[in-house]
Amino acid sequence: MGFEKVTFTNSQGKQLAARLEMPTNQEAHSYAIFAHCFTCNKNFSAVRNISRALVSRGIAVLRFDFTGLGESEGEFEETNFSSNVSDLIEAAKFLEQNYKAPSLLVGHSLGGAAVIFAASQLDAVVAVTTIGAPSSPAHVQHLFKSNVDEINTMGKAKVNIGGRDFTIKKDFIDDIQSQPMKEVLKNMRKPYLVIHSPQDTIVGIENAKELYQYAHHPKSFISIDKADHLLMDNEDSTYVGNVIAGWAERYLDIPKRQSVKTTHQVAVSIGNEGFTSEIVSGNHLLIADEPKDFGGNDFGPSPYDYVSSGLGACTAMTLRMYASRKKWDLQKVIVHVDHGKEHAPDSENTSAVKKIDTFKRKIELYGDLNSEQRKRLLEIADKCPVHKTLSTESSIITELI
Repeated sequence: MGFEKVTFTNSQGKQLAARLEMPTNQEAHSYAIFAHCFTCNKNFSAVRNISRALVSRGIAVLRFDFTGLGESEGEFEETNFSSNVSDLIEAAKFLEQNYKAPSLLVGHSLGGAAVIFAASQLDAVVAVTTIGAPSSPAHVQHLFKSNVDEINTMGKAKVNIGGRDFTIKKDFIDDIQSQPMKEVLKNMRKPYLVIHSPQDTIVGIENAKELYQYAHHPKSFISIDKADHLLMDNEDSTYVGNVIAGWAERYLDIPKRQSVKTTHQVAVSIGNEGFTSEIVSGNHLLIADEPKDFGGNDFGPSPYDYVSSGLGACTAMTLRMYASRKKWDLQKVIVHVDHGKEHAPDSENTSAVKKIDTFKRKIELYGDLNSEQRKRLLEIADKCPVHKTLSTESSIITELI
């Protein structure tokens, strides 16, 4: 997975810090924005895990710090729910102008409420997911319930949330109490996935029921049993990410890969951009590329990496076959291969440009094997078919069809 640190400007001219995570083995077919929970930030563990699960399925994810949080500019006390929604709108504009408009919005807790409001204003968004979200933005008020009177009287108060002090202004309370979640969600009319834990003690499960009832079909509900509100268990957040990715694929515009048809053992196709190549071998589809240093995208192994892989795989299989026939206790084989160009051993003139392809192979053998058995297995490694192919002269016959 590759990532890029980026910034974009919110409606107040403040720079918001973001992280754009991209698939490493393919072009992103879709873009998503993740909105974190109230007073959290883009680097929260659950946010990372969910984003990585989406990225692994070809969905690029932009996660950012709302105004006044994390690495973003601005003062938190000057923000409210409406400004969070505005930040999401600006994040979507940033993606559309520099990459591709987001088609999926994912929000956790109050961030979930925010993505519902943002999605209603973003035509490009085709699917929305909320995780542990309240059915009303005003629900967040319970986090500073004991300070509400002071806020209403003094206009603001310092409250402690999650062990950190934040200043909450009356404008914030007025704003969250005025948000018409039911009407917005009823009018959203986009595929919607509600994810919630029955054991959520911060945002009760009744919120998920209300959100589901407000929304129109197609809508789905997933219960993440035994999970806490913040998804502190990595297994829970990774599971959630995989569920979202699988659900969203039904609604995202994912180009169908047109694999080359062949009656031969292997076929390789390449377009007119870059070096990324598609390999069809029987029922298997592989990707080859060149490293970025060589002008490629590094979406897959290089051609020589595949040659080295063939040698390593053939060596391991040959040793496995031989040990099984001998009924030796070979539990595991690991073959390491490096490829390079070196001067031929019989070349007297080292200044000459005569070099040969050299494969350096190192083998790890695991099991209850004596020294004689290990020595014999090392000899057998040289007898693997690919080893013989690489070490003897071959013939390549080429024709146009």
